[in-house]
Amino acid sequence: MITPVLLCGGSGTRLWPLSRKSYPKQFAALVGEQSLFQQSAQRLSGEGFAAPLVVTGSDFRFIVTEQLAQAGIDPGAVLIEPAARNTAPAVLAAALHVAATDPEGLLLVAPSDHLVPDAAAFRAAVLRGVAAARAGQLVTFGIRPTRAETGYGYLELAAPVAGEGAQALARFVEKPDAARAAEFLASGRHLWNAGIFLFTARSLIAAVEAHAPALLAPVREAVAQAKPDLGFLRLDPAPWAGLPDLSIDYAVMEKAANLSVVPYLADWSDLGGWEAVWQAGTPDADGVVASDRATAIGCRDSLLRSEAEGQVLVGIGLENIVAVAMPDAVLVADRRRTQDVKLAVAALKRQGRPQAEQLPRDYRPWGWFETLILADRFQVKRIHVHPGAALSLQSHVHRSEHWIVVSGTARVTVDGEVKLLSENQSVYVPLGAVHRMENPGKVPMVLIEVQTGAYLGEDDIIRYEDLYARP
Repeated sequence: MITPVLLCGGSGTRLWPLSRKSYPKQFAALVGEQSLFQQSAQRLSGEGFAAPLVVTGSDFRFIVTEQLAQAGIDPGAVLIEPAARNTAPAVLAAALHVAATDPEGLLLVAPSDHLVPDAAAFRAAVLRGVAAARAGQLVTFGIRPTRAETGYGYLELAAPVAGEGAQALARFVEKPDAARAAEFLASGRHLWNAGIFLFTARSLIAAVEAHAPALLAPVREAVAQAKPDLGFLRLDPAPWAGLPDLSIDYAVMEKAANLSVVPYLADWSDLGGWEAVWQAGTPDADGVVASDRATAIGCRDSLLRSEAEGQVLVGIGLENIVAVAMPDAVLVADRRRTQDVKLAVAALKRQGRPQAEQLPRDYRPWGWFETLILADRFQVKRIHVHPGAALSLQSHVHRSEHWIVVSGTARVTVDGEVKLLSENQSVYVPLGAVHRMENPGKVPMVLIEVQTGAYLGEDDIIRYEDLYARP
């Protein structure tokens, strides 16, 4: 059995405003109805694959489990990194976790934000690398280049690509300039580096010991001292804090001699920007890719997306344009400049704009909420609570609240009094009252919350009880 290791972090800057630090691109449905993370988990499931091991950060842990549940997949484990330290510590932690029960266990390490349309072809490629991995090789997967791409690293084979089986890898090559990329495309010996690896736990640990030994002791301690938390496994923050920010490529793969590569000849994209999303779409006769709520009139070679219910985007006479509309932010860019989106994010951060990193929808373990109106001394939210979920028992120092149920049933506690509210019923929560809302039903519960007071920040919460062990 192969254990998929899904790496699930990211800063969310290249596909802003849909992807943000609070909700990076792997959780978004960029192509198709499922998120890239869900597609990745399903692609690496079925015969020959064990339940996935997910490595993620604390902020994403409930999004991970919710999206896996929606996809019908139970994770084998979810490791919570105390802080982002790039891929080398994360991959080593996964290998040590698996090695504790099976040192010869096979791990397939993969980013969770790639688009691979042919799941069967990808699984077949993985299986072609198993023999080499069992023999102690560190197997990577190279994508057949379709253009002289300067945005990817490359894998240089020892000889021209021969078939689809595991082949000797000469070296890793950094992102080239345009001239070298053209040479690589013509050589027949270069593949794009997809950052996907297959190896046994023992082989990876030995490679780290040989090439990045300083990582081994602190990561080993972080795994050994990990604490269970609501079905997650929190790595110990003390040894983790001193780890360097290192990629697995730089720390190990570029230095190792026991390397093989399996060519992957079908379609693949890392969806590294809006240009890649346009390429992955289905353009009409005029080269336009438009979402359901977007209308193009006289446009050519453009991408139009509206991401909010009830929001319509119309483009007239656009050419080579990317237009992405969110409830709180709109991007309009020349397709040739979409890699500069990160500059927009940096500018918004300097201006102190929350749109730089935060989605208007805030995901929590019990569901989500979004702000509909925020003004002086009042705020209106829509709150969605999953079946069987409950918010913490809490009070506020600076605000009172009105709750109106618009869908489902709410069990409401206010200063010890418990009542059931159905659709179109409401309750008032005075300032300072100890209160809680729960969804006792089998369908989602939705309510509108009106907050009034001198301070409306999310940190005005005193928690007395919490199912999710939050402070």
